[in-house]
Amino acid sequence: MITTALLGLLAGIGIFLVACSMMSKNLETISSNGLKNLFAKAAKSRLVGVGIGAVGTAAIQSSGAITVMVIGFVNASIMSLEQAATIIYGANIGTTITGQIVALGFSGGGGISTTVLFSAFAGIGAFIILFGKSEKVKEVGGILAGFGMLFVGLSMMSSSMNSFAEAEAVENFLAMIRNPLLLVLIGTILTAIIQSSSVMTSVAITMVVAGLITLNQGIYLTMGSNIGSCVVALFAAIGASKNAKRTSLIHLFFNVGGVVFFMILSGILHVVSGGELSYGTIFADLFPHAPQLQLAMFHTVFNVITVLIFLPLTNGLIKVVRALIPEVEKVETEKKEELRLYYVDEHMLTTPFIAVQQTKNEIINMAEKSLQNFKLSLDIICNLNFDKKPEFEHREKELDFINKELVHFIVKLSKEQLSDQDHKFLSVAFHTISDLERVGDYAENIVEYADSLQSSGEGFSVSAVAEIQYMEEKVINLFDSCMAAYVNLDFDALHNAEKIEDEIDRITARMEDNHIKRMNEGICTPMVGAQYMSLASNAERIADHFMNVGKSIKEFA
Repeated sequence: MITTALLGLLAGIGIFLVACSMMSKNLETISSNGLKNLFAKAAKSRLVGVGIGAVGTAAIQSSGAITVMVIGFVNASIMSLEQAATIIYGANIGTTITGQIVALGFSGGGGISTTVLFSAFAGIGAFIILFGKSEKVKEVGGILAGFGMLFVGLSMMSSSMNSFAEAEAVENFLAMIRNPLLLVLIGTILTAIIQSSSVMTSVAITMVVAGLITLNQGIYLTMGSNIGSCVVALFAAIGASKNAKRTSLIHLFFNVGGVVFFMILSGILHVVSGGELSYGTIFADLFPHAPQLQLAMFHTVFNVITVLIFLPLTNGLIKVVRALIPEVEKVETEKKEELRLYYVDEHMLTTPFIAVQQTKNEIINMAEKSLQNFKLSLDIICNLNFDKKPEFEHREKELDFINKELVHFIVKLSKEQLSDQDHKFLSVAFHTISDLERVGDYAENIVEYADSLQSSGEGFSVSAVAEIQYMEEKVINLFDSCMAAYVNLDFDALHNAEKIEDEIDRITARMEDNHIKRMNEGICTPMVGAQYMSLASNAERIADHFMNVGKSIKEFA
């Protein structure tokens, strides 16, 4: 009997995990734009941050995913530690919704039980997935199927727990585990292994309902699950920036701090009441004859009170993590930045819709770097001043690195569950990245022309330099319009860029005519003229590649 019950428990946990994953991924895809807008408002106040964390977690049913998102934002320097802390606080409140759903599954008296009723959604969702026409409809089907499977898994876990409750050996063994610290440790370890505090809480609820463990035991297991949930965030911070590491520490200290506070309060209650009061007795009195609701409500109250304690202490907590992970002063010769991606990392693959937005931010960053090198290449060739050539070469290495690593990241991201628009964006992104990499190559050509001029002891005339600078101004204007189009999906900006592109074509033609005049007048030599014509051609091609970036919105907007 125990073997059968154990296998049933494993099957139930497996189905529950798959259900959570299905719900989470489909909810992420459907609510992606809403979540992006939510996170944009995180700077307003601490309470707003808490609300965003709670709503976001409730929406996608994964506090771990929200925490990893936040660490990614901090790593990319687009979210402050204070904003991150408040969202993490809220995520802990949002994750309690799963426990409430599980408690709902045990409600109902005669007739059809709530568990059976909700389990039917698995079949409804499956039919929608199979026969739905659009991706949106299929995503809704995925949510319903996941929701239904959650209760199928819950039913299997409940049946297994009832079987365990009938086994005297199991009951006696669990009765021996009464030490609160040991129960917290067990909850921590099990949650770290399965990487889901929601599953751990749900298992604890089914055990309490089956009478396999007491409410107090379930409470301490649930408290431990809060600490175990930090493992995902700690892994996400590996190899990330110092602020990202600080964010994962904030998450850890917040959860551990809440457990420590409630453990101390539990001891005080025990001493003051002479052993009469405990969390179990309090919540049993508040919600009589509903053990599933007793544990679910404790979990919610526990997280809400922890947030209320830490909210005014946020600045102090940030100071602590800054002290533990201090900024390291670098020697001047070591100040060169390491080659890295600024906005994306492997951990973001767990939240695909955020990874898509961060991919776009990485492309925008790459575009800025390519423009910087274009401007620097013209400065070098016009003035034949090579002081900044090392800076140019380092940035060119950065562009090559971003090109290679971002393509690898997009290949992996494309395999994840995404909306149709996000898939279109990623397919176009390959070409966009290639365009920007080519800009870097053409800028490199211009610096090579400067090397040739320096070697020959010649340079451009004053009028030639003025023409180059005018061309530079127009390319920068075109870049600004193209990026406005790309960032904001602004077709008016794209139309303006097309006008500037036509003007650049006319400027290039004039540069060729003026060059021939200077050649005829003996103002410049054939060697200098060849470099000038090559530069004009390269500048025009750079403008074409920037234009391709702007035009790409026609494919995915």
